[in-house]
Amino acid sequence: MFTKVMSMNTKMATIIKDYLIISFGLLVFAMGWVLFLIPAEITGGGISGVAAVIYFATKIPVSISFLIINAVLVLIAIKILGASFGIKTIYSIVILTLFFALFQNILKEPIVDDMFLSAVLGGMSGGIGLGIVFSRGGSTGGTDIFAMIINKYRNISPGRIILLCDVVIIASSYFVFQSADKLVYGYVSMWVVSYSLDSFLTGANRSAQMFIISKKYKEIAEFINKEAVRGVTLLDGSGWYNQEDTKIIMSVMRKKETGAVFRKIKEIDPNAFISMGSVMGVYGEGFEKLRI
Repeated sequence: MFTKVMSMNTKMATIIKDYLIISFGLLVFAMGWVLFLIPAEITGGGISGVAAVIYFATKIPVSISFLIINAVLVLIAIKILGASFGIKTIYSIVILTLFFALFQNILKEPIVDDMFLSAVLGGMSGGIGLGIVFSRGGSTGGTDIFAMIINKYRNISPGRIILLCDVVIIASSYFVFQSADKLVYGYVSMWVVSYSLDSFLTGANRSAQMFIISKKYKEIAEFINKEAVRGVTLLDGSGWYNQEDTKIIMSVMRKKETGAVFRKIKEIDPNAFISMGSVMGVYGEGFEKLRI
């Protein structure tokens, strides 16, 4: 009974931690808009971009448009995708609406005079914020919901749908400002968001997969397993040229750990054959938790 209570407490603590981190990510995302993009009259992608275009054209607060559009999309998604549709997504929409409502008018003029810098800083803040949210299994809704709905009926990748939506949303700002410059800055912001998001999610945790062929495979495997503290899988191979059986070491580790492994392999067997490739994602013990 005590174990069960402890398990429930641990699970609850994890859930609370997830929602706190998601909230912080949403705050960082919102700051990118209210501190840099909106004061500089730059439009980004997503429903935030739609709400910004509406604000620039009509002065209706971003929070109101953002909430209404997302509410409609969520209702459609619940009807089409099911009632269990993303609690974290609904939470994110509500919290982000609150942040927009609280902070949109804290600045009337851009922090920086350079629009390109505003686009870059706003995009970086937006991308990092999204990265924090996505890392805890959250979502900001918007075009993500639209992509899921379309994907259910058409064999079109969600990524392509989201990209197309963002391109159209930013292009629509031209009809408000009649400015090619601001249109370009909007696309700069979109690219920076994408780059920052990818860098945040994969940068610090980039991993490498190594295949090592050496006659001294036992010493190398022992080093990787005991001193580098990484798992090792030993594969059987056969060289086609000499028709000799050989052992192949396969190991996955953080890229920052590969330098020490290379130095040790050179010390053990300078003639070892090594193949190393970047890995997009590694999940399991010693790496990332699998999140859905």
